[in-house]
Amino acid sequence: MKLAMKPENLNGKVVVITGAGGVICGAMAKAVAACGAKVCVLDRLIDKANEVAEEIVKDGGIAKGYCNNVLDREDLKRVHEEINRDFGKVDILINGAGGNSPKATTSQEYYEEKKSEDEISFFDLKQEGVEFVFDLNFLGTFLPCQEFGKDMLGRKGCSILNVSSMNAFTPLTKIPAYSAAKSSVSNFTKWLAVHFSKEGIRVNAIAPGFLVTAQNQALLYNADGTPTARTEKILAATPMERFGDPEELLAATLFLIDEGCSSFITGVVLPIDGGFSSYAGV
Repeated sequence: MKLAMKPENLNGKVVVITGAGGVICGAMAKAVAACGAKVCVLDRLIDKANEVAEEIVKDGGIAKGYCNNVLDREDLKRVHEEINRDFGKVDILINGAGGNSPKATTSQEYYEEKKSEDEISFFDLKQEGVEFVFDLNFLGTFLPCQEFGKDMLGRKGCSILNVSSMNAFTPLTKIPAYSAAKSSVSNFTKWLAVHFSKEGIRVNAIAPGFLVTAQNQALLYNADGTPTARTEKILAATPMERFGDPEELLAATLFLIDEGCSSFITGVVLPIDGGFSSYAGV
């Protein structure tokens, strides 16, 4: 993997990455491994986790895939014990597990009377759908911090990186639960940075903008490949007038988790969004 930067301080570090079977966090796992870290690839789908780990090992890195549910405290404890046996204490945690669900998404940007029963208004959103999205993003960050943070207490060079979103700064239409959850992740990042400051554990977050992945492909492009109306609005509100690439998150990720690069940086939520969160539309 070709990297814009390759911090030497990550060599030999034990790095846990949740949601690492996906496109974005899988790229993070490969980048961290390319810097010499021992990477624990956690994902709910073990086949996906193993696939990423195997690619890393094939390229000469050190990695192992683990099946894990970030919302299950006992499962986190189980995988933590397994990681300690395999690699030792955890030095760095990247909380990448998260996402949205159609069950927590409205059909319309603005409230209006429904034209068909298939449409989903704000009043149609079910509690279980909202809870699923909020729990996955917020508790899915909170619980791994509780579990793996224990290894970091009083040890030099340890850090936590959370994944927030640019919609934590300005909520997007249609996805109230996801926007609220990511806002909570940003707030929690700052809280935890202060809480752990005397233990030497730095806590930061990145806030990615719009990236094209398998998860949002249908939202951004029609079946014939043409951009949806939502894509046109997104690009019009992005000063750089394009979507980001997952690889454009890697340098910031490496910078924030590496003690040599960012030893005096904690409590920061860094937007990587082509200017989306800064643009007022005029």
